[in-house]
Amino acid sequence: MRNAMKVAKWEIKRNMKNKTFLIGLFLTPLLIVGFGLIGSWIGGSSDDGSYEDEMTVFINDEIGIIDELTQYASESGLEWSIEETNVEIGDVAAELDGAEDTAYIFLNEAALNEGVVPVYIAEDVDPFFSSQLAMFQGPILAHQMEALGLTEEQSLAVSRGIQFAEMDAEEMTNDEALEDEASGEDFLAGIVPAAFGGIIFISILFTGMAMFQSASQEKKDKIAEIILSSVTPEELMQGKIIGYFVLGLVQAAVLLVFLVPMILFLTDVPLFEYLFVTETLLFVLLAVLNYLMFAAIFVGIGATIEDVTTSGNFQGIVMMLPFLPFIFIGPVVGDPSGLMAQIGTYIPFTAPGVLLLRLTMLDVWPWLEISISLVIIIVSVLVFIRLAGKIFKVGILMYGKNATPGEIWKWLKA
Repeated sequence: MRNAMKVAKWEIKRNMKNKTFLIGLFLTPLLIVGFGLIGSWIGGSSDDGSYEDEMTVFINDEIGIIDELTQYASESGLEWSIEETNVEIGDVAAELDGAEDTAYIFLNEAALNEGVVPVYIAEDVDPFFSSQLAMFQGPILAHQMEALGLTEEQSLAVSRGIQFAEMDAEEMTNDEALEDEASGEDFLAGIVPAAFGGIIFISILFTGMAMFQSASQEKKDKIAEIILSSVTPEELMQGKIIGYFVLGLVQAAVLLVFLVPMILFLTDVPLFEYLFVTETLLFVLLAVLNYLMFAAIFVGIGATIEDVTTSGNFQGIVMMLPFLPFIFIGPVVGDPSGLMAQIGTYIPFTAPGVLLLRLTMLDVWPWLEISISLVIIIVSVLVFIRLAGKIFKVGILMYGKNATPGEIWKWLKA
């Protein structure tokens, strides 16, 4: 293992001194941040770039806490103009017709018992207005605790918490709208951990694909023979896998260093509150397992190529394996619990990507399916590493031509 770590350090130092790698390392996040900032400036609809100064929030308050809500909004720096109104739900559509930067909130005992407060907004409203409303949960829950006794039913009502559900003023009865909105979970709570895992997923996967070229290039330049005079083929392969894994993490870290401040600057999303949850650990685990699987395949197949520019159809097909999950995007988005989504969860090459997409969309995670999929992925990783070792051991010292599938099959049976 000591020699494998030496190889890993050599791969890291070699790439960190490579100008092409360094340019890509910093240019990609800079472009993402640049386009994000330009988009926010172009998309701004107010002269000073702020929606908050012009936001008018009407509250139909039947529980008597509008003063507390006004104080909370002021202390949060939102500077909303909060006004009390007697407008009924049936008249909201007429009030919002032609209005801008306006919202109506209806607070009553029925809404508190359901745990969902209906909110109606005009078309031209800050897209993060809904997430900003979360600050009102504190005073509303405090009112519930004070007003309710400690019976089982009332305790359950309080423990459910409060959601602010945006309603369509043009169509509905109040009960139907409340029922529809109450069935959904917080979208950001699911998307933020998945996005974090996805960034790591993509970063280390693309650095893993670089091993394909690395092994082939070393073989072409006859460097592999020199290296193998000091280490075994297994140690060389392990060192490459570890080294490019670290390089992938470096890429992900640099990307996050640029992205996180941009997101915090452009939005009011409590990013770290959503990020530091147990779900994030599962997404990161999927990303790491996905890397180990394809890294073993890439480094093994890369050793069978004499020149990467003349790789055969077989090697080209292998390079497409990481993109197989895209086949399941349509079925998974259409039905995250459907048959096709489940099939994709159990195929080793697609399981990590399909699981990442499914878990982002599902309100309740199917832990049995997740457990089976993880077992399949882990077993696949161990099998592919073992098979890649056999291919790499022979292929790295074969010169003059690309290995054929028949020759690779003979090496695997040996």
